[in-house]
Amino acid sequence: MALRAILFDLDGTLIATRRLYVEAFSRALEPYVGLRLSETEIMSRKPRAERRFLREIVGPEHAPECLERFYEHFEALHSTHFQGVYEGVPELLAALRSRGVPLGLVTGKSRRAWRITREHVELGSFHVEVLDDDVPDQKPDPSGVRQAVSALNVAPEEVVYVGDSLTDVEAARGAGVRAGAVLWCKKEEERDRFRREAEAMDARILPRPESVVELPLSPGP
Repeated sequence: MALRAILFDLDGTLIATRRLYVEAFSRALEPYVGLRLSETEIMSRKPRAERRFLREIVGPEHAPECLERFYEHFEALHSTHFQGVYEGVPELLAALRSRGVPLGLVTGKSRRAWRITREHVELGSFHVEVLDDDVPDQKPDPSGVRQAVSALNVAPEEVVYVGDSLTDVEAARGAGVRAGAVLWCKKEEERDRFRREAEAMDARILPRPESVVELPLSPGP
């Protein structure tokens, strides 16, 4: 069956924000944990949504203040730590739009962080954007993908959700849509393992941004 719409994860799929997030998290958390957490320490906790990640570490009492500190650092560091749009992504989005394919975002990013990032990058408009503020739980909970599919008014089996993590694949499967697992953001030493794990979950492997354009597409609805 041909695809009629494409949903994308954002961070780590369309834009490179890992260095930015790690530094902003580390600085925001330092007063509460007593030290500057390393990238390894932060990533081992699998941060997928800002406010939920910080709340898990500092607790509900300190979470609002810590989140505010995070946003301050996130904005201040954006010009120096944001690593931009992945090569080939602007051309990918332009090609899909020229073919009339409805596009959506389903991301663990908060609306406030997305507003900050949009001041530094132009990805164009999407037919639907589902952010962490809009869902009851973070991925792999499929509610965000389901919301986006409903907004696009297409059948789940006619949609692919493209992301860079196994939680994206799980969210896609939970929502009944097809899963696309990208490799273009992965370090060389990460690719083989991620490919194997994603394939075992029936995800379509997408080595390069142009691989998305090669999917069987039938614009709609």
